Amino acid sequence: MTEQRGAEQQGGFPRRDAEGRVRTLGDLLGVCLAGLVIGALALVLFEWAFASFGAGDFGHTNGWLAVILPAWLFWDDFRAWDFGAARVVAALVALAVAVLVGLVVAGLGAGFPALLSGALGAAAFTVAYALVWFPGVRWLARRTG
Repeated sequence: MTEQRGAEQQGGFPRRDAEGRVRTLGDLLGVCLAGLVIGALALVLFEWAFASFGAGDFGHTNGWLAVILPAWLFWDDFRAWDFGAARVVAALVALAVAVLVGLVVAGLGAGFPALLSGALGAAAFTVAYALVWFPGVRWLARRTG
């Protein structure tokens, strides 16, 4: 794919700037939550298939696996930022906050099957990471030059 510097990339979702960074928080959240739903549905499908073959009970798979697609997008956006302290600090702070929020939500749903409580934790992780990462990396990049 050829890319023109100084202009926005055309087409595709999420919309990205010329450097490949996601342009808006809404785009980041939308694509991440869509990826989370796809991941959760894939887990439910695999759980159902294995349970129907007698390979285990339904709902025992860890729902945290649903975070794979959002994490991939976060990694892609992280790589799009120039090397420097801003992206590393923003990613570490966002990761710490997101893990804490995700674990609290998953803990509150401890009475549910592992698939559901983990998926709830993954959803909380995804939203928290996006809400800290997106404004955080931009703010730090402006501060550090």
